[in-house]
Amino acid sequence: MKQWKPNASLTILKQRAQMLADIRNFFMQRNVLEVETPALSQAANSDPYIESFSLDKGQRFLHTSPEYAMKRLLVAGSGDIYQICKVWRKEEAGSYHNPEFTLLEYYRVGFDYRQLMQEVELLITQLLMPKKSAKYYSYQQLFIEFLQLNPHKTDRFSLIACVKNKVPQLEIGDEASWNKQNLLDVLLTHYLEPLFDKDCLTFLYDYPVTQSALANIRLATKGAKGTETAVAERFEVYLGSIELANGYQELTDANKNAQVIAKELEQRKQQQQQELPKDRRFLKAMEMGMPRASGVAIGLDRLLMCIAKQDKIEQVISFAWGRA
Repeated sequence: MKQWKPNASLTILKQRAQMLADIRNFFMQRNVLEVETPALSQAANSDPYIESFSLDKGQRFLHTSPEYAMKRLLVAGSGDIYQICKVWRKEEAGSYHNPEFTLLEYYRVGFDYRQLMQEVELLITQLLMPKKSAKYYSYQQLFIEFLQLNPHKTDRFSLIACVKNKVPQLEIGDEASWNKQNLLDVLLTHYLEPLFDKDCLTFLYDYPVTQSALANIRLATKGAKGTETAVAERFEVYLGSIELANGYQELTDANKNAQVIAKELEQRKQQQQQELPKDRRFLKAMEMGMPRASGVAIGLDRLLMCIAKQDKIEQVISFAWGRA
């Protein structure tokens, strides 16, 4: 019986320690304050695609992200902040996911999301040292370049045809049950992400409004080239097909934040998911006025996988889910 032994080797444990030291040094040089917020909360993430672990008969929840608490600090005048912490998401353990994992989340006051992308590229490049320079694609540019489809304007039937052509191994079944966003997600994860260069970072930005979450929405504008499509000002970062980070131009409007959370809670109810309490302290903070900021969450276990050239997340965790 070897279940008592750690999953990660001593070499990788040392690499983790060095990575954390390098991250802290990066932020120290930029006067970004390290903070801590509670791992247990009286409220939970309302996102219907993320499930929380609950304790004390549903009175407390292990956080899936420190986002709400860190934004409360921003409202209180903290300035630029970062946090390295454990978070928990109720999903199956797999090659790239452990239900308990380490997250770096940070916020830059006054930065827009494009400035933040540049800084994230600098941070990850210093840690990872990829062989090639990063590539940047807007969501629209990616779909047009590789699929000859405008994801904002193409209809559902064209997307179904594209999925059948590019992802023939996927059984669509009842076509009526597939909405446009489901189809775009399938094309991204099953066809486009595997095309990303394994030797460089890929930044994907300006997502469809349907994937805005708590990101700011840039409305359509009229210019020399006609009407631009409204987009969610958010980005994701990949090394090859491995997603490492997810960033936003943060939504600061209190009413819009409340509308997003109410919509997500209603969706959870309709899908018969666990009912969750609304985070009223977060919403109250938003009413007080959050400064303009951009923020990002970076999965440090996945990043360490890439640094250490490992295939499975359990290889970079002291005691992975099965041995915890």
